[in-house]
Amino acid sequence: MSPLGEILRRRIAQNGPISIADYMAECLMHPQHGYYTTRPVFGVAGDFTTAPEISQMFGELLGLSLAQCWIDQGQPDRFILAEAGPGRGTLMADILRATANIPGFHDGAEIHLIEVSKRLRKVQRATLQGHDVTWLDTIDALPDAPLFLVANEFFDALPIRQFTRDARGWREHQIGLDNDDLVLGLSAPAPIGLLDHRLDDTTPGDIVEVCPAAGPIIAQIANRISTSGGAALIVDYGEPRSLGDTFQAVAEHQPVGVLENPGQADLSAHVDFENLTKAAHGVSVSDLVPQGVLLERLGIAQRAQHLAANLTGAALESHVAAHRRLTHPDEMGTLFKAIAVFPNDLLPPPGFTHDA
Repeated sequence: MSPLGEILRRRIAQNGPISIADYMAECLMHPQHGYYTTRPVFGVAGDFTTAPEISQMFGELLGLSLAQCWIDQGQPDRFILAEAGPGRGTLMADILRATANIPGFHDGAEIHLIEVSKRLRKVQRATLQGHDVTWLDTIDALPDAPLFLVANEFFDALPIRQFTRDARGWREHQIGLDNDDLVLGLSAPAPIGLLDHRLDDTTPGDIVEVCPAAGPIIAQIANRISTSGGAALIVDYGEPRSLGDTFQAVAEHQPVGVLENPGQADLSAHVDFENLTKAAHGVSVSDLVPQGVLLERLGIAQRAQHLAANLTGAALESHVAAHRRLTHPDEMGTLFKAIAVFPNDLLPPPGFTHDA
């Protein structure tokens, strides 16, 4: 068992079963043994690859969409350009490169990255060398100013609670011990108020996941946009509404058991976009759009053709494969989806629609 697994085993033996949310929080962010605090996780040498690492086109197009929002909102001469969960800093680097020639954009931008991992902050600092960057632990620490924010594969890593509907209520999935081995089990059935709204569309045996941290975070973002202006682009894998078991672990680009070697695999779950939308008060939220459709609307085909003109051989093949991976329905094109948060009296950011 991994060092963190042993710590968790002793904790459960002493205090009883823990929720999946507690397990995820420890596995991902434990200061000595957490996944994000101890190892390189992105790219070929890591355990998974995100859209910005696949192609520069992803960040370029999102950056230009944000920049157009800034123009449409009167080009405020001071604003916050932020990213939540910035990985290696690749997405922000692509945004900054794509917007470098937009008059006034870089002059007014105060770059803030929401990142708690000290190890990842060092990587981001190297990637964004030459830019003045401020790092924060939480969204609520952002300064007061118009906020233009992007979050790619941020919400999927937030800890979830998982419940199975029972004839007598809901049973929470918990992690306990069986002969010193970590095992998944179920609590006794009980009514769960936060799931009352799911009684009409579920039946006994159905699984529903809830992310307690997601609502307050999106509410913070929405409040700042409602008060000061701006926009937020949120891209992640997920569904319009949670249903089914999506709790998963990945190591070396392959699925592994969620209880194998705690702290040494990525843990995530599909985002419930309906709950994100409901928690965004005082603002408008766009229609949910598949990633492939969003990128096509933003002009990825034209951008891909422009970049391909200077490529040959293996480089060209890699570029074509990256375009396909980002947009094709059999790859990331439909699994990943996006919403935009924006002020009530404005049109949605480029690439998004809003059926009022």
